[in-house]
Amino acid sequence: MSAAAFEAGGQEPAGRDALVSAGQGSLGVVEPGGLLAILGGGQLGRMTAMAARTMGYRVRAMDPEAACPASFVVDEVIVGKWDDIEAAKRLATGADAVTIEIEQIGVEALKAVAEIAPLRPGVEPIRIIQDKILQKEWLAANGIPVGQFQVARDEQELGVAVEALGERVFVKTARGGYDGRGQVRIGFSGPSSEGEISAAWESLGKRPVVAEQALELDFEISVMAARSPSGEVRCYPAARNHHEQQILAWSVLPAGISAEMEMQAQALAKQIISGLSLEGLVCVEMFVTKGGELLVNELAPRPHNSYHQSERACATSQFEQLVRTSCNLPLGETEILTPAAIVNLLGDLWMAGKPDFAAALAVPGVRLHLYEKREARPGRKMGHLSATGATAEEALSRVLEAKARL
Repeated sequence: MSAAAFEAGGQEPAGRDALVSAGQGSLGVVEPGGLLAILGGGQLGRMTAMAARTMGYRVRAMDPEAACPASFVVDEVIVGKWDDIEAAKRLATGADAVTIEIEQIGVEALKAVAEIAPLRPGVEPIRIIQDKILQKEWLAANGIPVGQFQVARDEQELGVAVEALGERVFVKTARGGYDGRGQVRIGFSGPSSEGEISAAWESLGKRPVVAEQALELDFEISVMAARSPSGEVRCYPAARNHHEQQILAWSVLPAGISAEMEMQAQALAKQIISGLSLEGLVCVEMFVTKGGELLVNELAPRPHNSYHQSERACATSQFEQLVRTSCNLPLGETEILTPAAIVNLLGDLWMAGKPDFAAALAVPGVRLHLYEKREARPGRKMGHLSATGATAEEALSRVLEAKARL
């Protein structure tokens, strides 16, 4: 279905005959036939919208681009930047529930939405998570194990932080960075210097940052937790993740960790989503150190790249689960029915020539997922391949073979 794009400040979208109105309150169930609104129209919004449409919902999205990935599968697109309060109000008007697919929405815009329709996950959880300083401080204050870190609000404080944390330090801007953007390394090619610290401060825009001590990592995992407005909580089994140039390259379910670590990881995810009173999804990215320690890295209050394979592996995909939490439906089962893996397809692939998708799809168990992004750029996520297998190793082997055939 083609989407109608509405510029902020333009004509109000047409009314609807929803089965359940937003006026029922935050605990009202939104039945199929209602209107779900999504703040964000990227690939996560697109796949959430596809799940919602399968369940019989109508969908509206807000995005800075009219031809965003979600635009091809939603009923309406409201065009507006992430801090555009008027566009956010237009998105929420007439919606039965509003959710998010990107955490960088302006707080004032979130507040405006929450005054009009049930906003799930809520304003306060997003305010905390979207600022890495607030997020790290909240985790530490709530007894969640994290690596050593310090906050720096000027260049001098950054120098003090680097000296205190040791020679190898990751420095991340407090707001806006993702997929390796908005962060620099200090001390990885030799002892840090004032010049390196000054260059790092400049490159990050002279804005508040979090300095994190580099850890000796064994591998990385993530756990997706879901919580409904009624307080029901479910966790997905842990996924094992591999990054290249700080961008997720592949992920596989199950992670292949011990039962004890699985229980610990899921307990942390449950503690976090309940502690934040978050209604929706939160993906908890975790480090496993060479010493066997489990440390929380970052939170994402939305669907996550490392759980795209939940569409193939689990009884309920992360996207359907987000629709369920947004509409206050019973949460779906999260057990793994079959091992599955994904590998990301970045714009670099298209820069090298037309990908041979037929060759990739000849590998048993492989599916192709493209996001309909208009322009391929280096490092830009254009799609992914998924594969199932009798074991996690077989699923991962298949998807990596398919990627190689491209």
